[in-house]
Formats: sequence, structure tokens, C-alpha cells
Amino acid sequence: MAPRTEADTARQEHVSESDRSVTVDGPADPEDFLTCALLLDPRKCIKGCKLSWSPRPRDDAPIASHRLRALLSCAAAHLHPPRLGWRLGRLFLLFDMSPEGLWLEELHALPPANVVLCMGRDDLMDARSRPMLLMLHRRGIGFMLRGSAELPDDPELCGILSHVDVGNGHPDSVAGLLRGAALVLPTARPVATDILSAQELDACAARQLDVLIENAVDLPTAHAARSVLLPETMVIVRTMQLIRRNDDLRSIEATLMQDGGLSERLLRHINSPGVGVGVPIRSLRQALAIFGYAPLFRWMSVLLAASNQAAADFMVKKAIVRGRFVELMGQGIAPSHEADHLFLAGVFSLMDRLLGVSVGDVLDHVELPEPVRIAVLSRGGLHGRLVALAESCEAAGRGAAALSDSVSMSANKVNAAHLAALAWAQDVAFV
Repeated sequence: MAPRTEADTARQEHVSESDRSVTVDGPADPEDFLTCALLLDPRKCIKGCKLSWSPRPRDDAPIASHRLRALLSCAAAHLHPPRLGWRLGRLFLLFDMSPEGLWLEELHALPPANVVLCMGRDDLMDARSRPMLLMLHRRGIGFMLRGSAELPDDPELCGILSHVDVGNGHPDSVAGLLRGAALVLPTARPVATDILSAQELDACAARQLDVLIENAVDLPTAHAARSVLLPETMVIVRTMQLIRRNDDLRSIEATLMQDGGLSERLLRHINSPGVGVGVPIRSLRQALAIFGYAPLFRWMSVLLAASNQAAADFMVKKAIVRGRFVELMGQGIAPSHEADHLFLAGVFSLMDRLLGVSVGDVLDHVELPEPVRIAVLSRGGLHGRLVALAESCEAAGRGAAALSDSVSMSANKVNAAHLAALAWAQDVAFV
């Protein structure tokens, strides 16, 4: 018989001392859609993702512990499978957590160093949860204090906090919450969570605050709307025009050589693990000989998304994830030859934000296949409905059920595609 672990002991003590039960049988509810909020560092790079289920009507919602167990199981199955290990690299996952949820076995299926549990002050101070809280902290799990105007009046509990919610990040709010906390919060990161605009995001970045984007934030645009693309961007656009016309390889190579670093960046992207072409590609000529023009146009779209240095890093990654998300959702409902077009629809749905020009200007410069163009302009057609579904799941998930019904897709498939896209993007070189 295997020896009892510290978690087993704490769990047994909890069951014997508390009437609250979290044992729930049955699979995840098939109508639940994952939503993903991004945690950004002051450089606006993604450092974590907060996973949750989309809101459900009260009279239709299963008990909270059922949904939490299903959420943890879903995350572990797709992001920490036994044979592949942790698929998000340095990123960590955040989950809203209740005292009861600390005893769920599914929590231990995720790597502790990549998990942060978000809890309110009263829940953190729940006496019956204290042994498990401290044990999980010793294992490496982080804790984030949420929605409280003051810290726990317990130095030991303050010592387990890795993150502290500071609301809108206003200097007075931060100072009021963290005043005198240096001794008990030596490593805790302040996180602004009540951010509603790109301007507020910029202000928090200037104050060196992390930001959790949970609300419907007006996503930042790289520059005020203009009609002139940057020189490097124009080189990529001209190259894409030549590829679209199946022009002579020498013309494509000559255009790329106008920017000495573009060929190197393109090859780095093609050879990155996420693209997975299977053989080392050492030249554009070799790539075309093996794969043809269609994948090259797709690969150039990634370089185009990352071509404006003024664009926030997380926005570039968001576009790449969305492209892959849309592509994966389309498997089985769109012809296989449409895979690249689905990816393009997802990426180009954010291209105006990345390049700092209007959607019309983007489409004037880059000739796209008609289904992609319709999807970008109006979210029309199959491609457009899948883009709209991806957008819904990136935010609060409202409308996801109706959109998935419109393409006859189950929530389970949508969720699997979403998490697979997040994992895939970690293995893609896009700059």
C-alpha cells in the first residue's frame, strides 16, 4: 500500500471535521464554455491565464463545486497530459477558489509551481482550511488575495500570498492596501483587476503593476488610426502580394531581402516547434519546394502581426492564439484545405489593432481570400462565426452557446480547441 501523503492526511482531517462536501459525481456539464482572462506584466507580456466557466443562469447552474472540479479536470487534461507534461512553459494558471475546493483531488493534477488560487480574505482566514492552505503553499502553489480592502490580520497567511488584488491600481488604493506590508508581503505582486480601458492599462504598466484583464476592455491600438504602414510592414505586405499571385520565387526572395532580418525571422518561425514542419528549413526556396505557396502566406501573416514594434506583446500573442483557435474549431466542419484560411481569419480579425490602421486599410493593402475578407469585415460566413465564437470565449463567454449552435459544435470541442491553441502558441516563434 502506498504511504499516506500530507495531502491525504489534511483531506481526511477536513472530511472528519467539516460537514461541507465537495464530492460530486458525473462529467463536466456539456454546456460550459471556458473563458480565459490574461494576466500581464508591466511590459504587457502574458505571464498567466485565469480560467473560468462562462456565466450560467442561476436556475440552470450546477453547484459550484461541480463546476470547479470540471474546470480543474479540463485544464489538467489538455494542459498537463501525462505523456507531454506542462504545455504552457513559464505561464501559470489562476483559478477562483473556495475553501471547499482546496480539497479537490483534481487540483493535484496540475503542476503546483504553475497554479495560483484566487481567494477572498474571509475564505483565506477560514480556520478549517488553514492546514490545507499551508500544505499547498509548501508544495509551491501561489495564492492571490481578491476583493479585499485590507490584508488578513495574520502574518502567516500574508506570508503565503504571491499576488494581491489592488483594484483599479490607483496609487492611493495601492498605498492604502499595502501600507506597512513590506515585512509580511516580501514577494507578493500587486495586480490591478478593475481595468476598463487601454489608457488605464498604460497607467498601471507605468506604475509597474501586473494587470488581470477580466472585463470587456477596449483593446489597445498600436497607434492612432492612420493610412500609412511602417516600412518593414510594407515589405511584408508586398511579399504577401507576390505569394498570393504565385509570383516567381526570385521576385519573392528579392522583396524579402529589402529587410535583411525578415528572412531570418521567417525561417525561425517556420522551424519553431509549434509550426512543426518536420524537417529543418534553411531557405525560402526549400520551404516553397516542400510546402508550396499557401503555407508561406500563412507564415507571413504571423510576421505581419508582429511587424509593428509599437504593438503590445500580448496583442500579438492574442492574434496568434485566436488564429489557431479558429483553425482548430474548424476541423471537421470545414474542408481541410480551408485550414490556412481559418487561421488567417483569426489573425486578421485583430490586424487593425496591431498595425494601427483601419480594417479597410488593412484589406486594401493585403488581398485575402473572400471567406477571410468577409469574416474580418462582418464576421459573416462560417469563418466569421468561428471568429465571433473565439472572441466570445476570450471574454466573458456570453453568446458562446448560440454561436456554437450556429456551427453545430459542442462546448467540449470549443474548450479543447481553446486550450490547444494556448499551448500551441507557446511553441511558436513570432518575433
